[in-house]
Amino acid sequence: MTKVQPQTIQLAPDLQICRILNGMWQVAGGHGQISPEVAISEMLQYHEAGLTTWDMADIYGPAEEFVGQFRKRLTKEKGEDELAKSQALTKFVPNPGPMTRSIVEYYIEKSIKRMNVKSIDLLQFHWWDYNDASYIDALHHLSKLQGEGKIKHLGLTNFDTARMQIMVEQGFKLVSNQVQYSLVDQRPQVKMASFCNKHGIKLLCYGTLLGGFFSEKYMGKPEPARSDLSTFSLQKYKNMIDLWGGWQLFQDLLSIMDQIAKKHDTGIANVATRFVLDKPEVAGVIIGTRLGITNHISDNLRVFSLRLDSDDYEKIKSVTSKSNDLFDAIGDCGDEYR
Repeated sequence: MTKVQPQTIQLAPDLQICRILNGMWQVAGGHGQISPEVAISEMLQYHEAGLTTWDMADIYGPAEEFVGQFRKRLTKEKGEDELAKSQALTKFVPNPGPMTRSIVEYYIEKSIKRMNVKSIDLLQFHWWDYNDASYIDALHHLSKLQGEGKIKHLGLTNFDTARMQIMVEQGFKLVSNQVQYSLVDQRPQVKMASFCNKHGIKLLCYGTLLGGFFSEKYMGKPEPARSDLSTFSLQKYKNMIDLWGGWQLFQDLLSIMDQIAKKHDTGIANVATRFVLDKPEVAGVIIGTRLGITNHISDNLRVFSLRLDSDDYEKIKSVTSKSNDLFDAIGDCGDEYR
């Protein structure tokens, strides 16, 4: 059997990433106990398989430290040339309030040290409260740190289109915005996709698998009780399913996706991932890694050989067209956090 080669994309002229990014929110807690030593060993397995791009945040528990340890071990075992194939993307998630140069620089320096990098490949900025316009001050300071070489590229996390417009008009050079995007949550198509395509900004997408709901495990099953949802991800995305149209409509969608998956000799999760990757505004999809607990390397790689056809899209649309309008219910991307 031919080894599947992961697809990559140029997020910027000097930044190539894998189109499936390894998400590290799961190491922050609420997804099971993780052994650091086992986690680092498994990170090497992901890298060896070609899944070389890591997505984390300064608030994801030990995620940045894990990457730092992984980079040291990779260098020791494989050398600097192999290390150069790995990308480390993190987020700056400050509490709202005055954003001075010293505050911003303190947190960026902290991330650089923990990640064992000289410069952060992509710094994705998140801000909780739009009523506090200090996020503009933070971006000015981040841009200066970028000019000094501490950050290679600037992106965003969970900003809406209106705020992106303000940033672009003020001259900030942004390469990406990280938002929720899935077969259930297609809000980015309403406003953000056209804006991103116009301004050369790509989307990095999470929630594509709804924390694991997009799998054979939940097909044909009764609606789970809250007590059955064992991770923060499942609890979060069950709320999204409820808003979207409820458990029965979701079952209809799983049934259609299973038909498509069987036709292509793949799985429901792969269909869900491919659907989002096929969007022209999408650079990559972030799939959570529960390091040392579950390993989906081989399953994830199957996405790269999957091609959905027009009939597949029509079948999907026959179900999703019956759902509630999440843009109307929630608002633009990221509004669920505000």
